[in-house]
Amino acid sequence: QVQLVESGGGLVQPGGSLRLSCAASGIIFSTYRMGWYRQAPGNQRELVATISSGGVTNYADSAKGRFTISRDNAKNTVYLQMNNLKPEDTTVYYCNGNQEIFHAMNYWGKGTLVTVSS
Repeated sequence: QVQLVESGGGLVQPGGSLRLSCAASGIIFSTYRMGWYRQAPGNQRELVATISSGGVTNYADSAKGRFTISRDNAKNTVYLQMNNLKPEDTTVYYCNGNQEIFHAMNYWGKGTLVTVSS
């Protein structure tokens, strides 16, 4: 059974930082492109950042310079370090895992809420 479990969300003041974690099980983690997405109510889910099995990263323009995605294959975990958070970053963040050859093997976590407010 595949599970992606996010943690690390919460309430933070504008300008603050949070680190999200996503622990994966039931997959060969090292062969998956991992990513973080976010979705506000009424909006489509949007890319925040991805990291390939080889460590190549990709960021949305809104995340560049503020967020850093990383992975620890030994721990089957992907991270999203978020700095200089803004109120518009408030939403639910979802972890995604996509097998790099068999793309139909695509999995989502249940999400973690990030709230940026003073």
